[in-house]
Amino acid sequence: MAAKPEVLAPAGDRERLDMALAYGADAVYLAGTAFGMRAFAGNFDREGLAEAVKAAHARGVRVHVTCNTLARNNEVAQLPEYLEYLDSIGVDAVIAAGPDVLDLCKRRAPHVQVHMSTQTGITNYEMARVWHELGASRVILARELSLEEVAELKAKAPRDLEVECFVHGAMCVSWSGRCLLSNYMTGRDASRGACAQPCRYQYALMEEKRPGEYFPVFEENGETFILNSRDMCMIDHIPELIAAGVDSLKIEGRAKSAYYAAMTTAAYRHAVDAAVKGVPMDPAWRAEVDKVSHRHYSTGFWFGQPGQYTDSARYVRDWQVLAIVQSCDALGNARLSLRNKFAAGDEIEVVGPDVPAFTMTAPMMRDMDGFELIEPRRPQMEFRMRLPRQAPPLSILRACRPSS
Repeated sequence: MAAKPEVLAPAGDRERLDMALAYGADAVYLAGTAFGMRAFAGNFDREGLAEAVKAAHARGVRVHVTCNTLARNNEVAQLPEYLEYLDSIGVDAVIAAGPDVLDLCKRRAPHVQVHMSTQTGITNYEMARVWHELGASRVILARELSLEEVAELKAKAPRDLEVECFVHGAMCVSWSGRCLLSNYMTGRDASRGACAQPCRYQYALMEEKRPGEYFPVFEENGETFILNSRDMCMIDHIPELIAAGVDSLKIEGRAKSAYYAAMTTAAYRHAVDAAVKGVPMDPAWRAEVDKVSHRHYSTGFWFGQPGQYTDSARYVRDWQVLAIVQSCDALGNARLSLRNKFAAGDEIEVVGPDVPAFTMTAPMMRDMDGFELIEPRRPQMEFRMRLPRQAPPLSILRACRPSS
């Protein structure tokens, strides 16, 4: 089997970063307050970036910073100093969308690797070779490639060029994000990190002389699927990805929750470890990708055209985070921080870093002054509860609460 691939996790803010680190990421990708493709994620200011790099490196985890928006003149003037700063704090790689950032990195941030973004639309080995000759150490391939195409690209690309591929998360109805729909409809430019995702709106027709009168757009069974899209999930195909030579498995989702960052990272961590050992993945960890907020899954373009999806495109949100473990001793005495209401007697699950999910009945709890609690109520309040076993910090208490 080929070399063990990197599990690359999203880190939209410090909370998401801490979850990705705790749950097994080999590397994380994040952004500063400018030049990143997720303008509405929490992101990191200068001090936050330095602290993020320090925290990640303390765990042996690499940090990749996104600089993959299409910069205008007034913005590109700020790039040299910004790249120098990233170099000075020890950032491992910059994700670039064009030769401008690549060239500036070589001159202003010589210790930082350059990874060419999926925004560059790399679809063949000649494109990969050109970027490598210009100085890139990694290419992030277009999501529209098949497994066979990725394997051929890897085999024919320069030997020391790394290949990164998206394996999980939202898919774009356009070609690798090259979409004008958001800009046209809302003034928010997808290529500048502000996509409003109009492909996920519910649409109707309105006739020119009947303003305010909406007519449904029906295709079949009284529903419409014009811009329907599923999420990608390749958790069941890690051995094939490794055999194809993929160096980095990228999880989409910097704008998604800390819970999502934790559970998807944990699932792919255990999937990769199992594949390298040649053993089946523990079903408990496989189940985690179904317990995060997601659209119905597909394997994207990995095994050919995914085709039109004619079922509901609404998100599946069956699980709700109740609390986060702050600390816990060997006897299971835990200090927790509340996220959503629950009460003594509720059936809940606990899952944590390298702790597969287990069920329990919530016992009576106590506030931090020692008074009994049937139900902690204030968001973020700290309280104490006895768990059946020890759970590491950042373990998660959750409950199955399907949305109607």
